Amino acid sequence: MTEAGVGPKEDVPSGPSLEKGGGPLGRLPWRSPKAGNGTGAPAGPGEFRHVGLVAALALLAVVGLITKPDNFATSDNVVGILALASTIGVITVGMTFVIIGGGIDLSVGALMALASVWATTLATQSYGPAVMVMCAILVGTGAGLVNGILIAYGRLVPFIATLAMLVAARGLAQRMSDRKTQLIQPENNAIESLSTTRARGIPLVVFIFVAVAVAGWLLLNRTTFGRRTFAVGGNPEAARLAGINVRRQTLALYALSGLCCGIAAIIIMARTTTGSSTHGDLYELDAIAAVIIGGTLLTGGRGTLVGSILGVLVFTLITNLFILNGLDTSDQLIAKGLIIVVAVLLQRRGLRSPT
Repeated sequence: MTEAGVGPKEDVPSGPSLEKGGGPLGRLPWRSPKAGNGTGAPAGPGEFRHVGLVAALALLAVVGLITKPDNFATSDNVVGILALASTIGVITVGMTFVIIGGGIDLSVGALMALASVWATTLATQSYGPAVMVMCAILVGTGAGLVNGILIAYGRLVPFIATLAMLVAARGLAQRMSDRKTQLIQPENNAIESLSTTRARGIPLVVFIFVAVAVAGWLLLNRTTFGRRTFAVGGNPEAARLAGINVRRQTLALYALSGLCCGIAAIIIMARTTTGSSTHGDLYELDAIAAVIIGGTLLTGGRGTLVGSILGVLVFTLITNLFILNGLDTSDQLIAKGLIIVVAVLLQRRGLRSPT
């Protein structure tokens, strides 16, 4: 979110210039969700990128079948890949909205850790699993609101505001837990059952991820909120003139990202039966990387949630292959870094190509 969109005249009433393409701005390029793939971007490049990501997933699957045929194709490994993708995938949904809206959120991993710690304190656990779930969601959303207030109304650069939140949230999580891992008590095993209970062989946490992804897709591509997100990320000043309250939209985007962090905290609690200040380490980088290779522009205004989810699956599959083949973690990080660089270079090349 650039500061150019935060001006003094935010509360211009919305009118036909936003919903019907009327007004002095006419038909803005971001306003028609039915054009192309429904993301405000031309259908061709986005769909081509999706095909490329699916091809990458197929290639990685072939590598897995060749290198570890006895381990890779097992149902337990496939379920493990999906469960691993669930946590970072939910965070990536929120990150996609923020980046399309022209911002960045470096605090997502720390917010997830803070929410997991707060929800697993003995005081919170004494009220039962329902309160633990609500606590995680409220903590994540509340911290996201703080980010949004600092950026939208405090006019801080998103990078600085969310970096400060990253440090503060991680420190608060360490203080609350005394740097110790907090175990979920046996009477609250309903949280753990989200990971152990399976429907058609798939853990419930995967269905939570799917539900969040579907809800995010509908919100982005089928609602006014989604159109406003593309507008604010593409040209905040034009969005303001079209009647969008840019500050309020920015606040909502960061609150949504925080909400996703709270949901991810519930998933990580279910998978590990713990709350810890070390949860979510470097998750912000994984989420940003998945969004980038999925085709969302770091400058905002264009992107697709489907691409982001495919990006999550690509990185999760890479992680799984490295683990199965006993490769060093440092090599995995190098591979991810190279993928990010290639994805950004392809983005720049695509922007320079004539349309």
